[in-house]
Amino acid sequence: MTTLTTRYLGIELRSPIVASAGPLTGHLDTLERLEDSGAAAVVLPSLFEEEVVGESMRLHETLEQGLEQNPETVSYFPDMDFSDLGPERHLRLVEQAKQRLSIPVIASVNAIAPGTWSRYATEMVEAGADAIELNLYAVPNDPSRSAADVEGEYLATLREVRSAVSVPLAVKLSPFFSSTGHFAMCAVDAGADGLVLFNRFYQPDLDLETLDVVPELELSHSWELRLPLRWIAILRGRLPRTSLAASTGVYSGADVAKALLVGADVAMMTSALLRHGISRVGLVEQELLDWMQEHDYESVSQLRGSVSQGAVADPTAFERANYIKVISSVRVSPESLT
Repeated sequence: MTTLTTRYLGIELRSPIVASAGPLTGHLDTLERLEDSGAAAVVLPSLFEEEVVGESMRLHETLEQGLEQNPETVSYFPDMDFSDLGPERHLRLVEQAKQRLSIPVIASVNAIAPGTWSRYATEMVEAGADAIELNLYAVPNDPSRSAADVEGEYLATLREVRSAVSVPLAVKLSPFFSSTGHFAMCAVDAGADGLVLFNRFYQPDLDLETLDVVPELELSHSWELRLPLRWIAILRGRLPRTSLAASTGVYSGADVAKALLVGADVAMMTSALLRHGISRVGLVEQELLDWMQEHDYESVSQLRGSVSQGAVADPTAFERANYIKVISSVRVSPESLT
């Protein structure tokens, strides 16, 4: 009998299919539907420090209105609901999700200032989170700061959070490090139990009529899975005791199978669910089961890493030699010259 059980961050999961942070994991009703559809774990939307600070500033401005005109108003405060301000909304979601779901709940944190990462992570753990995912979503835009400066700050943050919480800790990385493999190893040395590959930076667009900078949400496509596949294959043999999660471009059972073959412990989905609906989870699971049975795999552990860089006959397939081979194989058609 084929079994899909796997372990991620030391937690046993019923399958390798995880719902990653996104709009669908931010509400109790959709969280319950994700579990019913077969999601083995959920990652809640990130708590962004800028969002918390912005809400606090707006509250402060609201309470300050009218004080200069009438000082007596300082003694008057209207009945207000503060449960949706700052981190409280995120903490309440963690608490309610833990009460309503039987699958693991992973909380995500993205902060800026030193000290706030560990404070928010600690509050999430106290609210019941089974694990913490540090979402290193930041665009280094200061040319005076070197790659070493940026990476050193990230690692200091990781060590800070690691010393503050005892639950498993994952780090969600971007693919834009000058030496991705080296930073991944440093992150593990600093206390990461797992790596999520990769974060996607949403790129702004320009409105040519208003000349405004417009935020654009571009959902991932299946072909984008190739980037995490390459790096998971490379890292699996070098980080054998570290959990690896494939994120970006997971749409089908075949995509999950590829992620597992190169060495992932789980495959995370968001865009596919937004495009095709929550029921996609069950379809992907059945596709994975069918593929495993057709190819005589009895368990996830049996196939995991069997096509990682250290296991394939030609390890250069994941490196520069493969690039050269692909480029040299391109044939120019007569039509393209017209």
